[in-house]
Amino acid sequence: MNVLLSNRNYRHLFFAQITSLAGTGISTIALALLAYNLAGDRAGSVLGTALALKMFAYVILAPVIGAFAHKLPRKQWLAGLDLVRAGLILLLPFVSEIWHIYLLILAINSCSAGFTPVYQSVLPQVLPDKQQYMKALSWSRLAYDLEQLLSPTLAGLLLTVMSFRGLFIADAITFLLSGALIITAVIPAALQPERKKSIIHNLQFGIRSYLKTPRLRAVLGAYMAVASASAMAIVNTVIYVSEALNKSEQETAMAMAAMGFGSMLIALNLPRWLKKHEIRSVILTGCIMIVAALAVGISLPSWSVFLLLWFVLGMGTSLIQTPVGALINRSCRESDSPAFFAANFSLSHLCWFFTYLLAGWGSATLGLTHAFMMMTALSLAGLLVALKTYPKHDPEELEHAHPGNDGEPETVHSHHFVIDIDHPEWPVKP
Repeated sequence: MNVLLSNRNYRHLFFAQITSLAGTGISTIALALLAYNLAGDRAGSVLGTALALKMFAYVILAPVIGAFAHKLPRKQWLAGLDLVRAGLILLLPFVSEIWHIYLLILAINSCSAGFTPVYQSVLPQVLPDKQQYMKALSWSRLAYDLEQLLSPTLAGLLLTVMSFRGLFIADAITFLLSGALIITAVIPAALQPERKKSIIHNLQFGIRSYLKTPRLRAVLGAYMAVASASAMAIVNTVIYVSEALNKSEQETAMAMAAMGFGSMLIALNLPRWLKKHEIRSVILTGCIMIVAALAVGISLPSWSVFLLLWFVLGMGTSLIQTPVGALINRSCRESDSPAFFAANFSLSHLCWFFTYLLAGWGSATLGLTHAFMMMTALSLAGLLVALKTYPKHDPEELEHAHPGNDGEPETVHSHHFVIDIDHPEWPVKP
């Protein structure tokens, strides 16, 4: 970590990520409590709808941003979006109607849809060394875990001295700090891709290329398992703890922290484990852990078992999400990485869109047992897709053919293969 932090630009970007995600974790707890304050036992459906709107913004806008990210002034873009998000979040303490939540969540996360894929595409340029980049992905995973560990813990402490509405102000401050850190970093200019200039082609390129890459299709299946676990935790933890277990707001924060502990345990150790194990086996193990934990949850266990299940869910989601950045970077040209990262962001959050709705409305209309059953079934489907789609033998170099020109015979050669303007289709084994 000392080597990584000696890189000034990475250091500023990393701490910008930590501060903004810490605030987001606090506001996630506050949003759940706000929904419960306004809707009571219907909070699951309200929160599920709000988070589905968040996913809708991600799914629709991320590919658009990815198509044109190479043309953006990246430093000003990232810092400006942090400033806008801070202003919007400051409106949340004044919410008095459920539709206010929906409108502000859509606006705030439209900004996030423009921020995250661009931020992710910057890191490989800031850290060109592959080993350092893999370690940086693990630390990025740890930063995300602040939403589930340090942030909920801090939220629990803050709730002893202020109302939950005050937590949104803390979130706004973290976005202002994040923007200031980004402004002080040197961000490399985006590489210009060698592809067609048409708007339609640029919009389609990232998603089409992502879906034509077998290992990335498998990642999308694994993300269905991640989304099932995350949706159940984020939407229904407050319902389960408050209604089924009859415990307080502090226990809600503790449950989310247990999930964060599990995720951090994996993120801290994964770079070392990946020296001995293939990413494919790591991702499939994560899927299996999620399926097992959700299946046990169908029985609506006691508080201690519930904490253990959330710990296992955190481990499973981290096993899948931590190495994804390395897989994407391996699967595209550097100049095309913004489009690929945007495609991953959009398609993975499409999974969350459906799981948030099912987790929220399922628990509100059918009960928590049926919600656990639905999430178990979806995560099992994701595991089967990943198992079937991810090649057991997945070399970087692939032999493939190019058609000849003007009647010349086709040429066959082998090199590091990715989908790009010269290789629009994945080679089929003879």
